[in-house]
Amino acid sequence: MTGMLKEDSLKGKTIIVTGGGTGLGKSMGKYFLELGANLVITSRKLEVLEKSAEELEKETGGKVLPVACDIRKYDEVLNVIKESESRFGQIHGVLNNAAGNFISPTERLSHRAFDIVVDIVLRGTYNFTLANGKNWIDKKQAGTFLNIVTTYAWTGSGYVVPSACAKAGVLALTRSLAAEWAKYNIRSNAIAPGPFPTEGAWKRLFPGEVAEQIDPLKRIPLKRFGEHQELANLAAYLMSDYSSYVNGEVVTIDGGEWINGAGEFNGLEAVPQDMWDQLEKMRSKK
Repeated sequence: MTGMLKEDSLKGKTIIVTGGGTGLGKSMGKYFLELGANLVITSRKLEVLEKSAEELEKETGGKVLPVACDIRKYDEVLNVIKESESRFGQIHGVLNNAAGNFISPTERLSHRAFDIVVDIVLRGTYNFTLANGKNWIDKKQAGTFLNIVTTYAWTGSGYVVPSACAKAGVLALTRSLAAEWAKYNIRSNAIAPGPFPTEGAWKRLFPGEVAEQIDPLKRIPLKRFGEHQELANLAAYLMSDYSSYVNGEVVTIDGGEWINGAGEFNGLEAVPQDMWDQLEKMRSKK
């Protein structure tokens, strides 16, 4: 899988990626760099960010600024903006990617466990959105928000209820500000990815025996997982000027997983051919 946008499609833009030191955030950030952007990556662990920044600069030749930030704390978010503008002059886009999630029956959760997920996903996203939005509006500068949500943001899902609540809030934030802030030339869009394996998140959500019980691959009509470059291609498009008329949209990229799960009779795929033959004979007798 290769990049789909032409060279320098993001040249001159500075993009902040929360949770940008690892996983999908790192993959999307790498492609932004390859397209000419300056990159700012944030997370709580500076040593992880510095290592990733060094790797990304070596691989792409681009410029990466690592800034430690607990996205739950508004003052630290303001510091990211300050450091970014000090280094690169302007900020043009924010990818709200940082998340926290784990599987559990809801009745087993403490209120603190609920708070941890909601604070990272929802509070972290609205902190970065509010701080950067105010900054852009004050400076009369255009900007682009791209938020990572999930398909259960609109369907709900058991066993990940804190995440479902938080992602639903992020989805509402995306659509609300797409309408309210468009007059400032600030766009807000979202991506709802399906399964894109990453070492950390994958082990938390599909640990050993759980993966055997609910093989996520069986839920996907395309019968494969997503490649990181496929997600990076979509993110780069939505962050670029090519998508300048796309606002308030949520793009699902999951190989058809959520549609397959939503269809009441899609599970009939498991019915063997000989049983279909018997059912057809039964119908013909009526």
